[in-house]
Amino acid sequence: MPLALFALTVAAYAIGTTEFVIVGLLPTVATDLDITLPLAGLIVSVYALGVTFGAPILTALTGKLGRKPLLIGLMALFIAGNVLAALAPSYGMLLAGRVLSAFAHGVFFSVGATIAADLVAPDRRASAIAMMFMGLTVAIVTGVPLGTFIGQTFGWRATFWAVAALGLVAFAAIAFLLPSNLRREKPADLLEQVRVLGSGRLLIVFAMTALGYGGTFVTFTFLSPLLQEITGFSANTVSLVLVLYGAAIAFGNIVGGKVADRDPVKALAVLFVAQAIVLVALTFTAPSPVLALVTLAALGFLSFATVPGLQLYVVDIAKRHRPAAVDVASALNIAAFNFGIAAGAWIGGLVVASSLGLGATPWVGAILVAAALGLTLASGALDRRERSQPDAACQPA
Repeated sequence: MPLALFALTVAAYAIGTTEFVIVGLLPTVATDLDITLPLAGLIVSVYALGVTFGAPILTALTGKLGRKPLLIGLMALFIAGNVLAALAPSYGMLLAGRVLSAFAHGVFFSVGATIAADLVAPDRRASAIAMMFMGLTVAIVTGVPLGTFIGQTFGWRATFWAVAALGLVAFAAIAFLLPSNLRREKPADLLEQVRVLGSGRLLIVFAMTALGYGGTFVTFTFLSPLLQEITGFSANTVSLVLVLYGAAIAFGNIVGGKVADRDPVKALAVLFVAQAIVLVALTFTAPSPVLALVTLAALGFLSFATVPGLQLYVVDIAKRHRPAAVDVASALNIAAFNFGIAAGAWIGGLVVASSLGLGATPWVGAILVAAALGLTLASGALDRRERSQPDAACQPA
């Protein structure tokens, strides 16, 4: 693999760290800025919404720019966002810094996969893309727990300074290692993206993604206070629990890809059932440290095991119903993941602020996952009908 690919991996690591590290720091941030826990949870929602809406719009607007200058500019924006967050004197300024970082995140992953594939021979394109996204996975396993530890030891602002430093390393790596003659794909305009959103079949899959993935974030967003207030772990122990959770996520992502290759709908249905059951179980196991750890490991595994299947399924549906816009459909499904994060974090905040309280976040998340299961079964039924009526599958839907 070329060294240029290493630059993309480092950038993905930095971006992955800044997206999820705030989860382990919510109690610290809430105390320091004198805000409620639900209000702190909106820091997660705002970032995810920035990715959701910023990615398609900014990708379309920057389509004519050279790839290397664009990536350099994105990392500069990423660094600026994290520096602003580190210096933020108020909650509003912290949100502004998070939005800047989110804009960089969305566009980076929209164009980064294409660049990674172009850096290697055709028979190694999938491996190159996997290596770039490995930075995101490794960030969940190591960057988030380490960033949480830094924040709990030296203050949450130190975490954002550390992430900004990571961004600086990625900036330098891209500037020195990435070739200047990168091929630029024809940008997908906003009208083409709107046409994809007009497909009923694709909208079902986008909703499956948002509900199934977002259901976990009702709990995951408030995992740190849940582990401290209900399970009884210390703040430092939470960092170690996040390592376990991250390792389970990485393993789930690998296994999920293997089981989804054969039949994504069947795999997703089984995984969503298991995910809903585990979330309900967490409601009862949270007070027990040992049982909580076992349940969280299972939840981490299942939360990312659905990701490959959801992405594979949306491509399959797009090939049948919007064959000219498969890439756009895939990108919009990434937006659906982030919309799910935003909605899950927001709903979790409402639950925490209500009379239900922190302990209810797991079973409320299970309701969202159950809704995703219902849509999965409905979409599978539509697939079977299309197979029995081949002409219907050729019609845009």
